[in-house]
Amino acid sequence: MPEAGDRAGAGSQPAAWTGPYAESPSPLFAMAGIVKQYGATRALDGVDFDVRTGEIHALLGENGAGKSTLMHILAGLTRSDAGEIRRLGRPVSIGSPIAARSLGIAMVHQHFTLVPAFTVAENLALDAPPPQTASLSKRLSARFRYSASEAAERALQRAAALGWQLDANVRTADLSVGTQQRVEIVKALATEARLLIFDEPTAVLSGDEISELFTVLRRLRDEGCAIILIAHKLAEILAVADRVTVLRLGERVASCTVAATNADQLAAWMMGSTLESLPAETEEGAGTQLPQDAAQSPPIGASHHFVADAIHVAGDRGEHTIRGVSLSVRGGEIFGIGGVDGNGQTALAEALVGLRVVTSGERTWNGGPFHPGSFPATAYIPQDRRQAGLAVTMTVGDNLLFDAVRSPDFRRGPLLKARPLRQLASNLIRMFDIRTPGLDYAVSALSGGNQQKIVVARALHANPEWIVAMNPTRGLDIHATRFVHTQLRQARARGAAIVVFSTDLDELFALSDRAAILSGGVLTEVASGSHKTTQIGLLLGGMEQKP
Repeated sequence: MPEAGDRAGAGSQPAAWTGPYAESPSPLFAMAGIVKQYGATRALDGVDFDVRTGEIHALLGENGAGKSTLMHILAGLTRSDAGEIRRLGRPVSIGSPIAARSLGIAMVHQHFTLVPAFTVAENLALDAPPPQTASLSKRLSARFRYSASEAAERALQRAAALGWQLDANVRTADLSVGTQQRVEIVKALATEARLLIFDEPTAVLSGDEISELFTVLRRLRDEGCAIILIAHKLAEILAVADRVTVLRLGERVASCTVAATNADQLAAWMMGSTLESLPAETEEGAGTQLPQDAAQSPPIGASHHFVADAIHVAGDRGEHTIRGVSLSVRGGEIFGIGGVDGNGQTALAEALVGLRVVTSGERTWNGGPFHPGSFPATAYIPQDRRQAGLAVTMTVGDNLLFDAVRSPDFRRGPLLKARPLRQLASNLIRMFDIRTPGLDYAVSALSGGNQQKIVVARALHANPEWIVAMNPTRGLDIHATRFVHTQLRQARARGAAIVVFSTDLDELFALSDRAAILSGGVLTEVASGSHKTTQIGLLLGGMEQKP
């Protein structure tokens, strides 16, 4: 039976299970009392988890619940601070991916680990085990003459056994997303792993590709593999998994057979009661309750500054990521978009600020042309601060002033006004409480939270009309988070049109005038004042709420 509300701490026992494989004396792998701390944040708080031979075990939870951290520990990518891992009842140490591989564990990552310029055979050869059973002549030949096609032979045979005909000589970058994932799976299978961990494997697949993947997962299960499926789509879990464990805020809250639960129950476990008890914040972030109208109503008569009509946007690999999304944002309004990572947030955000091509559909600003950056004045806070928000090899001052150097206020002909620019950077450091030894300090040496403050300061200080922010408070402490919220509210009060993407639903509903959930590239608006946890959980899981 499920153990709803059970906080599986360091001394508690894993959930009893009476599923089809319960006769096995010991799980293939069991994790007990796993703890992982990052600074003041406890990502995992005494989590118990086990997986048995011949089952598909789904691991469900919001972003930040601890799913990936738990599996990275099992796969040897991260070390736990406390707890124990057992294989068939015996304690084991998994201090590296090599150690995990030696124990029969392989992980298929959501973001492919293939080398795009390599052929299929060359990518498969990277993980190919040494030919221990080959003849002496072949082993000697392998020592002095390397052949990628020979090294990949076992993996290609495994692919053929699954009904996949992979062209060994095709460059991986030229393959479809679905075929690239086949190569990833075959790489893992060629290691003869008995436990396969799949991290959000359906995030970039089409419907037919998902069905094919599930067929393969069931076949592998029937062959005796243990499979862990990190997932957030409830319909997929109910369709393919034998057992499910739900994490929330680093704790295990439930574990049961899929036959013993349903989508509503899973959504309730995943979401808890955090949204229903959330207080609104004041403009100063004091935490007192605002009247509903004052907290959520844009100015009377405010126009729809930005309108997107049925836009389609392609993902990084050419897949259809955003599918006919329509939305409008008024001046003096914050429109919030929530959802689990991997559902097209980055592609949509980049399309809203002109960094990604819209393949079809229309965007307008005040009923006319939309040219972000010039018309309207635009600010963008990207999700990945190190990859898209900062030049990590440059200084704090350089990063703060990227936008300012284009302003006539800081130029004299072709020359920059150095003193006013440094004064601006110093003012931003003080205003946004950026903890740095000085302007000339390397930005790469700052903490993640202070790096995020630099990105936010650079985006908001010039009073832009159109603001798109992705997880703007990620990595910030409570005080800095309230400060950023206040800055966004003040921009709203000035009449800016704002879109905030956030995987933190508490933040989303505290900050937004209107909100929607993005799932599978489709946007579903949530009516103001109806923030029911089960409804939100179903939307996050890619399912519509039942009438």
